[in-house]
Amino acid sequence: MCMEYKFKCKCGAEEVSVNFKNEIMPPELLIGLYCPRCSQDVTFEPQTMVKDNGWIMEYEMDVARLMAKNLPADIIVRLSPELIFDEDYCSWRGIYPGDHIDSLKEKEQILAIAKVDPRRYLEEIKHWANNRMDKLRKEGWRKAHERVAV
Repeated sequence: MCMEYKFKCKCGAEEVSVNFKNEIMPPELLIGLYCPRCSQDVTFEPQTMVKDNGWIMEYEMDVARLMAKNLPADIIVRLSPELIFDEDYCSWRGIYPGDHIDSLKEKEQILAIAKVDPRRYLEEIKHWANNRMDKLRKEGWRKAHERVAV
């Protein structure tokens, strides 16, 4: 089960939804969230932070190590901010902040085709998914790079 949590960036300009995969890591793991605006004033610390297209997430790695006892041994030895983010133990809900909202709106537009022409709908949704991931990959979103084309 993945619950949604909302966090504001340090400057307060942005609020994002964050998932904690299987609730293994607690919300207290995320101690800093910096949008592209407020991340400009942050000294990046790779041992506690991960960058994603201008955003920075800062983790309390002592909490991560404590909670890592619930993870497979091969993950425990590789525990890092990148692993926490990339494996969704604490990362965006979706590919980027706000993705879960944007993608739903885009899918709803294509869904109207399903009632009229189901075959065309399947082609359109596949085309949309692949093109969307290419676009997000080019924009520099981390999670767009780990996905496979449909």
